[in-house]
Amino acid sequence: QVQLVESGGGLVQAGGSLTLSCAASGRTFSNYAVGWFRQSPGKEREFLVAINGGSTRKRYADSVKGRFAISRDNAKSTVYLQMNRLKPEDTAVYFCAADQYNTNSPLTGAYDYWGQGTQVTISS
Repeated sequence: QVQLVESGGGLVQAGGSLTLSCAASGRTFSNYAVGWFRQSPGKEREFLVAINGGSTRKRYADSVKGRFAISRDNAKSTVYLQMNRLKPEDTAVYFCAADQYNTNSPLTGAYDYWGQGTQVTISS
């Protein structure tokens, strides 16, 4: 049983940076892969990046590779998404999700638990 809560969203100018946090409850969090996804109006939920429980593997979508970075602090039960050089097309609701099987999958169906999302808006 895992609960996830995203925070850190807001309004940022293009070219700026923002860090999102995903705080998790649950004793077995360190064994779960965590992914970040985003969804904008009229579009499907888009995979961004995932990290496995031990931080030995990271998987990035081409759309964010080189600009976004994922990390985790299992002692704090928190996963972070550092976003740099933000663009207006990054505007979306951002979600974190946890996979109990630790697969680092880019597919939404692989994840067992989801947060409620946090809004990120990038102004031009």
